[in-house]
Amino acid sequence: MEGTQVLTTIKEIASHVGKEVKLGGWLYNKRSSGKIQFLQLRDGTGFIQGVLVKSQVAPEVWDAAKQLTQESSLYIWGTVREDERAPGGFELDVTNLEVIQVAEEYPIAKKEHGVDFLLDHRHLWIRSPRQRAILTIRAEIIKALQQYLNDEGFTLVDPPVLTPSSCEGTTNLFHTKYFDEDAYLTQSGQLYMEAAAMTLRKVYSFGPTFRAEKSKTRRHLIEFWMIEPEMAFVEHEESLKIQENMVAHVVRHVLDNCEAELKTLGRDISRLEKVTAPFPRITYDEAVELLHKEGFSDFEWGEDFGAPHETKIAESFEKPVFITHYPTEIKAFYMKPDPNRPEVVLCADLIAPEGYGEIIGGSQRIDDPELMRQRYEEHNLPKEAYQWYMDLRKYGSVPHSGFGLGLERTVAWICGLDHVRETIPFPRMLNRLYP
Repeated sequence: MEGTQVLTTIKEIASHVGKEVKLGGWLYNKRSSGKIQFLQLRDGTGFIQGVLVKSQVAPEVWDAAKQLTQESSLYIWGTVREDERAPGGFELDVTNLEVIQVAEEYPIAKKEHGVDFLLDHRHLWIRSPRQRAILTIRAEIIKALQQYLNDEGFTLVDPPVLTPSSCEGTTNLFHTKYFDEDAYLTQSGQLYMEAAAMTLRKVYSFGPTFRAEKSKTRRHLIEFWMIEPEMAFVEHEESLKIQENMVAHVVRHVLDNCEAELKTLGRDISRLEKVTAPFPRITYDEAVELLHKEGFSDFEWGEDFGAPHETKIAESFEKPVFITHYPTEIKAFYMKPDPNRPEVVLCADLIAPEGYGEIIGGSQRIDDPELMRQRYEEHNLPKEAYQWYMDLRKYGSVPHSGFGLGLERTVAWICGLDHVRETIPFPRMLNRLYP
Protein backbone atom coordinates (compact mmCIF):
# COMPACT_ATOMS: atom_id res chain seq x y z
CA MET A 1 0.00 0.00 0.00
CA GLU A 2 1.30 3.42 -0.94
CA GLY A 3 1.54 5.64 2.12
CA THR A 4 4.21 8.26 1.52
CA GLN A 5 1.84 10.94 0.22
CA VAL A 6 0.49 13.51 2.65
CA LEU A 7 -3.31 13.45 3.00
CA THR A 8 -4.63 16.54 1.20
CA THR A 9 -8.05 17.87 0.23
CA ILE A 10 -9.91 18.53 -3.01
CA LYS A 11 -9.95 22.25 -2.16
CA GLU A 12 -6.13 22.26 -2.19
CA ILE A 13 -5.78 20.07 -5.27
CA ALA A 14 -4.66 22.90 -7.59
CA SER A 15 -1.34 23.12 -5.76
CA HIS A 16 -0.55 19.46 -6.54
CA VAL A 17 -0.84 19.31 -10.35
CA GLY A 18 1.38 16.57 -11.75
CA LYS A 19 1.97 15.08 -8.31
CA GLU A 20 0.58 12.00 -6.64
CA VAL A 21 -1.72 12.75 -3.71
CA LYS A 22 -3.80 10.91 -1.14
CA LEU A 23 -7.42 11.92 -0.49
CA GLY A 24 -9.94 10.73 2.07
CA GLY A 25 -13.53 10.94 0.94
CA TRP A 26 -16.84 9.40 -0.03
CA LEU A 27 -18.12 8.05 -3.33
CA TYR A 28 -20.83 10.40 -4.58
CA ASN A 29 -21.49 8.60 -7.88
CA LYS A 30 -19.90 6.04 -10.17
CA ARG A 31 -20.09 5.01 -13.78
CA SER A 32 -18.17 2.48 -15.83
CA SER A 33 -17.11 2.36 -19.46
CA GLY A 34 -15.74 -1.11 -20.01
CA LYS A 35 -12.19 -1.01 -18.74
CA ILE A 36 -12.46 2.44 -17.13
CA GLN A 37 -14.29 3.38 -13.93
CA PHE A 38 -15.18 7.00 -13.23
CA LEU A 39 -15.47 7.69 -9.52
CA GLN A 40 -17.18 10.92 -8.45
CA LEU A 41 -15.64 11.73 -5.08
CA ARG A 42 -16.40 14.28 -2.39
CA ASP A 43 -14.36 15.02 0.71
CA GLY A 44 -16.26 17.84 2.40
CA THR A 45 -14.17 20.53 0.70
CA GLY A 46 -15.23 19.85 -2.89
CA PHE A 47 -15.91 17.31 -5.62
CA ILE A 48 -13.50 15.64 -8.05
CA GLN A 49 -13.61 12.79 -10.55
CA GLY A 50 -11.16 9.92 -10.16
CA VAL A 51 -10.37 7.98 -13.36
CA LEU A 52 -9.51 4.33 -12.78
CA VAL A 53 -8.02 2.45 -15.78
CA LYS A 54 -8.04 -1.34 -15.40
CA SER A 55 -4.71 -1.88 -17.15
CA GLN A 56 -2.94 0.64 -14.90
CA VAL A 57 -3.89 -0.66 -11.44
CA ALA A 58 -3.60 -3.93 -9.55
CA PRO A 59 -6.53 -6.37 -10.03
CA GLU A 60 -7.52 -6.07 -6.35
CA VAL A 61 -7.78 -2.26 -6.69
CA TRP A 62 -10.04 -2.61 -9.73
CA ASP A 63 -12.23 -5.17 -7.92
CA ALA A 64 -12.42 -3.04 -4.77
CA ALA A 65 -13.62 -0.05 -6.81
CA LYS A 66 -16.33 -2.19 -8.42
CA GLN A 67 -17.72 -2.99 -4.95
CA LEU A 68 -18.11 0.67 -3.94
CA THR A 69 -21.65 1.93 -3.37
CA GLN A 70 -22.88 5.50 -3.07
CA GLU A 71 -21.44 7.15 0.09
CA SER A 72 -18.89 4.40 0.63
CA SER A 73 -15.83 5.85 2.38
CA LEU A 74 -12.29 5.36 1.14
CA TYR A 75 -8.75 6.60 0.84
CA ILE A 76 -7.62 7.10 -2.73
CA TRP A 77 -4.25 7.77 -4.31
CA GLY A 78 -3.70 9.32 -7.71
CA THR A 79 -1.94 11.86 -9.90
CA VAL A 80 -3.58 15.27 -10.23
CA ARG A 81 -4.26 16.34 -13.82
CA GLU A 82 -5.70 19.62 -15.15
CA ASP A 83 -8.83 19.17 -17.28
CA GLU A 84 -10.86 22.19 -18.39
CA ARG A 85 -13.91 19.99 -18.97
CA ALA A 86 -13.99 18.85 -15.34
CA PRO A 87 -16.33 20.83 -13.02
CA GLY A 88 -13.47 21.92 -10.77
CA GLY A 89 -10.84 22.07 -13.49
CA PHE A 90 -8.96 18.94 -12.28
CA GLU A 91 -9.20 15.15 -12.35
CA LEU A 92 -7.39 12.40 -10.50
CA ASP A 93 -5.70 9.52 -12.36
CA VAL A 94 -6.19 6.82 -9.72
CA THR A 95 -3.30 4.54 -8.82
CA ASN A 96 -4.59 2.91 -5.65
CA LEU A 97 -7.43 2.95 -3.14
CA GLU A 98 -8.28 1.61 0.27
CA VAL A 99 -11.92 0.98 1.19
CA ILE A 100 -12.83 2.16 4.69
CA GLN A 101 -16.49 1.09 4.56
CA VAL A 102 -18.85 -0.12 1.84
CA ALA A 103 -22.03 1.83 2.62
CA GLU A 104 -25.47 0.27 2.83
CA GLU A 105 -27.99 1.15 0.12
CA TYR A 106 -28.30 4.92 0.27
CA PRO A 107 -31.89 6.13 0.85
CA ILE A 108 -31.49 9.33 -1.21
CA ALA A 109 -31.27 8.16 -4.80
CA LYS A 110 -30.73 10.19 -7.97
CA LYS A 111 -34.48 10.28 -8.57
CA GLU A 112 -36.71 13.11 -7.34
CA HIS A 113 -37.79 12.94 -3.70
CA GLY A 114 -40.51 14.89 -1.92
CA VAL A 115 -39.53 17.65 0.49
CA ASP A 116 -40.84 15.76 3.53
CA PHE A 117 -38.74 12.71 2.64
CA LEU A 118 -35.65 14.88 2.20
CA LEU A 119 -36.27 16.69 5.50
CA ASP A 120 -36.74 13.33 7.27
CA HIS A 121 -33.29 12.47 5.92
CA ARG A 122 -31.81 15.95 6.39
CA HIS A 123 -28.72 14.44 8.05
CA LEU A 124 -27.97 12.80 4.69
CA TRP A 125 -29.50 15.42 2.37
CA ILE A 126 -26.88 17.98 3.46
CA ARG A 127 -24.26 15.83 1.70
CA SER A 128 -25.58 16.81 -1.74
CA PRO A 129 -23.71 19.43 -3.83
CA ARG A 130 -26.56 21.92 -3.61
CA GLN A 131 -26.96 21.69 0.16
CA ARG A 132 -23.20 21.79 0.68
CA ALA A 133 -23.05 24.98 -1.41
CA ILE A 134 -25.78 26.62 0.68
CA LEU A 135 -24.12 25.74 3.98
CA THR A 136 -20.77 26.99 2.69
CA ILE A 137 -22.32 30.32 1.69
CA ARG A 138 -24.07 30.52 5.07
CA ALA A 139 -20.68 30.16 6.79
CA GLU A 140 -19.15 32.84 4.57
CA ILE A 141 -22.05 35.22 5.31
CA ILE A 142 -21.48 34.73 9.05
CA LYS A 143 -17.76 35.32 8.57
CA ALA A 144 -18.38 38.51 6.58
CA LEU A 145 -20.91 39.88 9.08
CA GLN A 146 -18.55 39.38 12.00
CA GLN A 147 -15.57 40.64 10.02
CA TYR A 148 -17.39 43.88 9.19
CA LEU A 149 -18.56 44.49 12.75
CA ASN A 150 -15.20 43.57 14.29
CA ASP A 151 -13.39 45.91 11.89
CA GLU A 152 -15.85 48.69 12.81
CA GLY A 153 -14.98 48.40 16.50
CA PHE A 154 -17.92 46.30 17.72
CA THR A 155 -17.47 43.82 20.57
CA LEU A 156 -19.22 40.44 20.54
CA VAL A 157 -21.39 39.92 23.64
CA ASP A 158 -23.43 36.79 24.39
CA PRO A 159 -26.93 37.37 25.80
CA PRO A 160 -28.86 34.67 27.68
CA VAL A 161 -31.06 32.21 25.83
CA LEU A 162 -33.35 31.76 28.87
CA THR A 163 -35.12 35.00 29.79
CA PRO A 164 -37.78 36.04 32.32
CA SER A 165 -39.78 38.06 29.78
CA SER A 166 -40.44 38.87 26.15
CA CYS A 167 -38.29 41.35 24.24
CA GLU A 168 -41.15 42.92 22.33
CA GLY A 169 -44.10 42.20 24.58
CA THR A 170 -45.52 39.53 22.26
CA THR A 171 -47.04 36.21 23.28
CA ASN A 172 -45.24 34.08 20.69
CA LEU A 173 -42.79 32.65 23.20
CA PHE A 174 -41.70 29.14 24.16
CA HIS A 175 -42.46 28.73 27.86
CA THR A 176 -40.40 26.58 30.19
CA LYS A 177 -39.92 26.20 33.92
CA TYR A 178 -36.76 27.61 35.45
CA PHE A 179 -36.88 25.57 38.64
CA ASP A 180 -39.90 27.20 40.36
CA GLU A 181 -40.06 30.26 38.08
CA ASP A 182 -41.45 30.84 34.59
CA ALA A 183 -38.90 31.40 31.84
CA TYR A 184 -38.91 31.71 28.06
CA LEU A 185 -36.61 30.92 25.17
CA THR A 186 -35.28 34.21 23.82
CA GLN A 187 -36.83 35.85 20.79
CA SER A 188 -34.07 38.48 20.69
CA GLY A 189 -30.96 39.48 22.57
CA GLN A 190 -31.60 43.16 21.92
CA LEU A 191 -32.49 44.38 25.42
CA TYR A 192 -29.36 42.80 26.83
CA MET A 193 -27.32 44.31 24.01
CA GLU A 194 -28.60 47.75 25.03
CA ALA A 195 -27.17 47.12 28.51
CA ALA A 196 -23.88 45.94 27.01
CA ALA A 197 -23.67 49.02 24.77
CA MET A 198 -23.63 51.18 27.88
CA THR A 199 -20.34 49.58 28.89
CA LEU A 200 -18.71 48.74 25.52
CA ARG A 201 -20.32 51.44 23.30
CA LYS A 202 -20.68 49.28 20.15
CA VAL A 203 -21.66 45.64 20.63
CA TYR A 204 -23.35 42.77 18.80
CA SER A 205 -24.74 39.37 19.62
CA PHE A 206 -24.95 36.38 17.34
CA GLY A 207 -27.01 33.37 18.31
CA PRO A 208 -30.24 31.40 18.05
CA THR A 209 -33.64 32.95 18.67
CA PHE A 210 -37.05 31.32 18.95
CA ARG A 211 -40.53 32.40 17.84
CA ALA A 212 -43.53 30.25 18.70
CA GLU A 213 -45.51 31.47 15.70
CA LYS A 214 -47.68 28.85 14.01
CA SER A 215 -46.54 30.03 10.60
CA LYS A 216 -45.87 27.83 7.58
CA THR A 217 -44.65 30.44 5.08
CA ARG A 218 -41.45 30.10 3.09
CA ARG A 219 -39.91 32.92 5.13
CA HIS A 220 -40.43 31.52 8.64
CA LEU A 221 -38.55 29.16 10.93
CA ILE A 222 -39.27 28.42 14.59
CA GLU A 223 -35.57 28.51 15.50
CA PHE A 224 -33.38 30.92 13.59
CA TRP A 225 -30.18 32.90 14.04
CA MET A 226 -29.84 36.66 14.37
CA ILE A 227 -26.98 39.11 14.50
CA GLU A 228 -27.98 42.07 16.65
CA PRO A 229 -25.75 45.17 16.89
CA GLU A 230 -26.47 47.91 19.40
CA MET A 231 -24.70 51.27 19.44
CA ALA A 232 -24.46 54.01 22.07
CA PHE A 233 -24.30 57.63 20.81
CA VAL A 234 -25.59 56.52 17.38
CA GLU A 235 -28.83 57.99 16.04
CA HIS A 236 -31.23 56.74 13.37
CA GLU A 237 -29.50 58.11 10.28
CA GLU A 238 -26.05 56.81 11.20
CA SER A 239 -27.51 53.39 12.00
CA LEU A 240 -28.95 53.12 8.47
CA LYS A 241 -25.51 53.81 6.98
CA ILE A 242 -23.96 51.09 9.12
CA GLN A 243 -26.66 48.63 8.02
CA GLU A 244 -26.31 49.29 4.28
CA ASN A 245 -22.52 49.17 4.41
CA MET A 246 -22.65 45.88 6.30
CA VAL A 247 -25.05 44.24 3.84
CA ALA A 248 -23.06 45.51 0.83
CA HIS A 249 -19.88 44.12 2.41
CA VAL A 250 -21.49 40.71 2.94
CA VAL A 251 -22.75 40.46 -0.65
CA ARG A 252 -19.34 41.49 -2.02
CA HIS A 253 -17.63 38.91 0.19
CA VAL A 254 -19.86 36.11 -1.09
CA LEU A 255 -19.34 37.16 -4.71
CA ASP A 256 -15.57 37.16 -4.17
CA ASN A 257 -15.32 33.91 -2.21
CA CYS A 258 -18.20 31.66 -3.29
CA GLU A 259 -18.12 31.70 -7.09
CA ALA A 260 -18.28 27.89 -7.38
CA GLU A 261 -21.10 27.58 -4.84
CA LEU A 262 -23.19 30.30 -6.50
CA LYS A 263 -22.68 28.50 -9.82
CA THR A 264 -23.82 25.20 -8.26
CA LEU A 265 -27.02 26.95 -7.16
CA GLY A 266 -27.54 28.58 -10.56
CA ARG A 267 -27.69 32.00 -8.89
CA ASP A 268 -27.99 35.03 -11.19
CA ILE A 269 -25.07 37.00 -9.77
CA SER A 270 -25.85 40.05 -11.91
CA ARG A 271 -28.64 40.79 -9.41
CA LEU A 272 -26.20 40.60 -6.50
CA GLU A 273 -23.58 42.75 -8.20
CA LYS A 274 -26.00 45.69 -8.07
CA VAL A 275 -26.07 45.56 -4.25
CA THR A 276 -23.82 48.49 -3.40
CA ALA A 277 -24.30 51.23 -0.80
CA PRO A 278 -26.15 53.52 -0.47
CA PHE A 279 -29.56 51.83 -0.61
CA PRO A 280 -32.79 53.61 -1.59
CA ARG A 281 -35.11 54.79 1.19
CA ILE A 282 -38.82 55.43 1.30
CA THR A 283 -41.05 56.31 4.22
CA TYR A 284 -43.98 54.19 5.33
CA ASP A 285 -46.25 56.92 3.91
CA GLU A 286 -44.57 56.67 0.51
CA ALA A 287 -44.77 52.89 0.62
CA VAL A 288 -48.52 53.07 1.25
CA GLU A 289 -48.90 55.44 -1.73
CA LEU A 290 -46.90 53.04 -3.89
CA LEU A 291 -49.14 50.12 -2.88
CA HIS A 292 -52.27 52.10 -3.69
CA LYS A 293 -50.91 52.78 -7.18
CA GLU A 294 -49.99 49.11 -7.63
CA GLY A 295 -53.45 47.72 -6.93
CA PHE A 296 -53.52 47.42 -3.13
CA SER A 297 -56.20 50.10 -2.85
CA ASP A 298 -57.69 48.58 0.31
CA PHE A 299 -54.45 48.86 2.30
CA GLU A 300 -55.00 51.36 5.11
CA TRP A 301 -52.50 53.59 6.86
CA GLY A 302 -51.61 51.97 10.18
CA GLU A 303 -51.56 48.38 8.94
CA ASP A 304 -48.35 46.39 8.88
CA PHE A 305 -46.98 45.11 5.59
CA GLY A 306 -47.37 41.43 4.74
CA ALA A 307 -45.28 39.38 2.32
CA PRO A 308 -47.24 40.45 -0.81
CA HIS A 309 -46.87 44.12 0.13
CA GLU A 310 -43.12 43.85 0.78
CA THR A 311 -42.64 41.99 -2.50
CA LYS A 312 -44.54 44.62 -4.48
CA ILE A 313 -42.56 47.45 -2.87
CA ALA A 314 -39.25 45.68 -3.56
CA GLU A 315 -40.13 45.27 -7.26
CA SER A 316 -39.64 49.00 -7.69
CA PHE A 317 -35.97 48.76 -6.70
CA GLU A 318 -32.91 46.78 -7.85
CA LYS A 319 -31.22 47.04 -4.46
CA PRO A 320 -32.50 46.39 -0.94
CA VAL A 321 -34.77 49.26 0.14
CA PHE A 322 -35.26 50.83 3.56
CA ILE A 323 -38.84 51.56 4.61
CA THR A 324 -38.64 54.12 7.43
CA HIS A 325 -40.95 55.87 9.92
CA TYR A 326 -43.59 53.24 10.59
CA PRO A 327 -46.66 54.09 12.71
CA THR A 328 -45.85 54.06 16.41
CA GLU A 329 -48.82 51.81 17.19
CA ILE A 330 -47.56 48.84 15.16
CA LYS A 331 -43.97 48.89 16.38
CA ALA A 332 -42.25 47.71 19.55
CA PHE A 333 -42.51 49.66 22.80
CA TYR A 334 -38.82 50.68 22.88
CA MET A 335 -38.71 52.50 19.51
CA LYS A 336 -38.22 56.27 19.71
CA PRO A 337 -41.00 58.43 18.23
CA ASP A 338 -39.98 61.03 15.66
CA PRO A 339 -39.76 64.29 17.68
CA ASN A 340 -41.33 66.15 14.75
CA ARG A 341 -44.11 63.61 14.26
CA PRO A 342 -44.72 61.37 17.27
CA GLU A 343 -47.28 59.17 15.50
CA VAL A 344 -44.34 57.52 13.67
CA VAL A 345 -41.08 56.09 15.04
CA LEU A 346 -37.44 56.45 14.01
CA CYS A 347 -37.19 52.95 12.59
CA ALA A 348 -36.49 51.13 9.37
CA ASP A 349 -37.03 47.70 7.85
CA LEU A 350 -34.63 46.64 5.11
CA ILE A 351 -36.52 44.78 2.37
CA ALA A 352 -34.48 42.49 0.13
CA PRO A 353 -35.06 42.41 -3.64
CA GLU A 354 -36.64 39.51 -5.55
CA GLY A 355 -39.42 38.85 -3.04
CA TYR A 356 -37.29 37.85 -0.05
CA GLY A 357 -38.90 40.30 2.34
CA GLU A 358 -37.52 41.93 5.47
CA ILE A 359 -33.96 40.95 6.37
CA ILE A 360 -33.24 43.72 8.91
CA GLY A 361 -35.41 45.53 11.42
CA GLY A 362 -33.99 48.37 13.46
CA SER A 363 -34.66 51.64 15.21
CA GLN A 364 -33.39 54.36 17.44
CA ARG A 365 -34.32 53.42 21.00
CA ILE A 366 -36.21 55.55 23.51
CA ASP A 367 -33.71 57.19 25.87
CA ASP A 368 -36.13 59.34 27.90
CA PRO A 369 -37.06 57.60 31.21
CA GLU A 370 -40.50 59.19 31.45
CA LEU A 371 -41.47 58.29 27.88
CA MET A 372 -40.27 54.73 28.42
CA ARG A 373 -42.41 54.49 31.56
CA GLN A 374 -45.44 55.62 29.55
CA ARG A 375 -44.75 53.02 26.88
CA TYR A 376 -44.53 50.28 29.54
CA GLU A 377 -47.98 51.22 30.76
CA GLU A 378 -49.47 51.45 27.26
CA HIS A 379 -48.20 47.94 26.47
CA ASN A 380 -49.16 46.51 29.89
CA LEU A 381 -45.65 45.18 30.47
CA PRO A 382 -44.72 43.65 33.84
CA LYS A 383 -42.52 46.21 35.56
CA GLU A 384 -40.75 43.61 37.69
CA ALA A 385 -39.40 41.73 34.68
CA TYR A 386 -38.24 44.94 33.00
CA GLN A 387 -36.91 46.91 35.97
CA TRP A 388 -33.31 46.26 34.96
CA TYR A 389 -34.09 47.61 31.46
CA MET A 390 -35.59 50.77 32.96
CA ASP A 391 -32.39 51.26 34.94
CA LEU A 392 -30.55 51.89 31.67
CA ARG A 393 -32.57 55.12 31.33
CA LYS A 394 -31.99 56.17 34.94
CA TYR A 395 -28.21 55.89 35.10
CA GLY A 396 -26.62 57.81 32.24
CA SER A 397 -29.14 57.47 29.40
CA VAL A 398 -27.80 58.36 25.94
CA PRO A 399 -29.12 58.32 22.36
CA HIS A 400 -28.63 54.82 21.00
CA SER A 401 -29.75 52.65 18.09
CA GLY A 402 -29.68 49.05 17.04
CA PHE A 403 -30.95 46.49 14.58
CA GLY A 404 -31.31 42.78 14.01
CA LEU A 405 -30.45 40.87 10.85
CA GLY A 406 -32.15 37.51 10.26
CA LEU A 407 -29.45 35.16 9.02
CA GLU A 408 -31.66 32.59 7.29
CA ARG A 409 -33.61 35.12 5.23
CA THR A 410 -30.32 36.72 4.23
CA VAL A 411 -28.93 33.34 3.15
CA ALA A 412 -32.13 32.59 1.20
CA TRP A 413 -31.87 35.91 -0.65
CA ILE A 414 -28.16 35.71 -1.49
CA CYS A 415 -28.47 32.05 -2.57
CA GLY A 416 -31.74 32.63 -4.45
CA LEU A 417 -33.66 29.89 -2.60
CA ASP A 418 -37.39 29.26 -2.61
CA HIS A 419 -37.66 28.45 1.10
CA VAL A 420 -35.68 29.17 4.28
CA ARG A 421 -35.78 25.47 5.27
CA GLU A 422 -32.62 24.91 3.17
CA THR A 423 -30.68 27.78 4.79
CA ILE A 424 -29.97 26.09 8.14
CA PRO A 425 -28.43 22.65 8.72
CA PHE A 426 -31.40 21.23 10.66
CA PRO A 427 -34.53 23.41 10.28
CA ARG A 428 -37.09 23.67 13.06
CA MET A 429 -40.51 24.37 11.58
CA LEU A 430 -44.12 23.93 12.54
CA ASN A 431 -44.59 20.14 12.97
CA ARG A 432 -40.87 19.38 12.43
CA LEU A 433 -38.47 18.66 15.27
CA TYR A 434 -36.63 15.73 13.62
CA PRO A 435 -33.85 15.01 12.87
